[in-house]
Amino acid sequence: MKVRKETHMDTRILLVEDDPDICDLVAIYLRNEGMRVDVAMHAEQALALFQQSVYHLVVSDIMLPGMDGMQFVKQIRRHSDLPVIFLTSKKEPQDIIAGLQIGGDDYVTKPFEPEVLVARVQAGLRRYRTATASEHSGGDVWKDSWLAVHKNQLEVLVDNKPIALPAKELQLLLMLLERPSQVFSVNQIYERIWGLDGISDERTVMVHIHNLRKKIEKDPAHPVYIKTIRGFGYKFGGLQG
Repeated sequence: MKVRKETHMDTRILLVEDDPDICDLVAIYLRNEGMRVDVAMHAEQALALFQQSVYHLVVSDIMLPGMDGMQFVKQIRRHSDLPVIFLTSKKEPQDIIAGLQIGGDDYVTKPFEPEVLVARVQAGLRRYRTATASEHSGGDVWKDSWLAVHKNQLEVLVDNKPIALPAKELQLLLMLLERPSQVFSVNQIYERIWGLDGISDERTVMVHIHNLRKKIEKDPAHPVYIKTIRGFGYKFGGLQG
């Protein structure tokens, strides 16, 4: 698999993994892309590093000694929405769904191809930077009586109260708002948000849609804003007013 080489000289990655061989392998591949990599062998050490430095993305195992990877991600989600990629041997559907629901942006199972992990890291960085850019094209505000989205400020209000959205959920909402009349397939959403053409994961998209609906819809079971078009995909269904 050929991966387009990018330069990330100012990019800092936190790698949380208790297997030294995997640590060395992942660190070598990421450093070859120009990224700085700090390694933690357990979650407590990772939290200490997280408090000391500014990171752009986290790659974390789930099965760690002491505090596990999911508990670790819950801790950092209290303070940050930076991208998190789980790298783990836990590959059952319920494990993947749980990882995405507690704040993971992507999920890579072991054994893995290092080039694929690098591509996912690059995609996570690229999409996160797009979401947090200071300017967006188009009108600044979309609003009705319940929901308001301030695109330039990356701020979402529900019933006049600001809510915090993880990076992927915010990107998903902004993408649908860009073209409210367009129906996006699961593959299109995955490619645009996660940036990996041809490696679509329907469960990833569905979990993030589900989480976003819980936060912005009055009745998530009967969504108004994130509409399902059966057999095709999803579209934004709100009417500005």
